[in-house]
Amino acid sequence: MFDSTSRYYNLETATYTTSDGQVIAYKRRRFLPQGKDLPLLTQSRVEQSDRLDLIAGRTIGDPEQFWRVCDANDAMNPDELIEEPGVSLRVPIPQPEVPR
Repeated sequence: MFDSTSRYYNLETATYTTSDGQVIAYKRRRFLPQGKDLPLLTQSRVEQSDRLDLIAGRTIGDPEQFWRVCDANDAMNPDELIEEPGVSLRVPIPQPEVPR
């Protein structure tokens, strides 16, 4: 269902059975890590018109890993991370997702 690099890949899949017997599969909730606890790869300064996928691409080498930058900066609203040029963002060393 999810690519092996997805933040949801290792999450447990659960099922819910409706009153009419239909079984619905879903992923359990993902709890966000504490950004300060993630090992630091580098710091990246936000440039004018920057995007999180661009930052992930030039630092981690994979734009689809933008969510790692969000996790490392405790982002509940990712767009806020890039609102102000010049801000320094933590970029973590990619770690395998561990289900909790």
